[in-house]
Amino acid sequence: MATKNENKEKLNFALGRENYKLLAIGFAIIVIGFLLMLGGKSEDPNVFSEKIFSFRRITLAPVVVLAGFIFEIWAIMKKPKNTDK
Repeated sequence: MATKNENKEKLNFALGRENYKLLAIGFAIIVIGFLLMLGGKSEDPNVFSEKIFSFRRITLAPVVVLAGFIFEIWAIMKKPKNTDK
């Protein structure tokens, strides 16, 4: 059986379990944003490809990455719920 001191030490994390789950979701959003930036290379290195200037790579992907970083900040700042048992 665990004593009261051991229980206090186990619950003394900087963030709650929900915060860590939200951090993982935010990390996944950031990774998705970087994956959206992939591609657009030219088949022939001597020919310039306009594919690199697509909406997905220039606008959507940076907005998704920025949203992921904002979500990360929110996940860190969110107060964990009190679960006193």
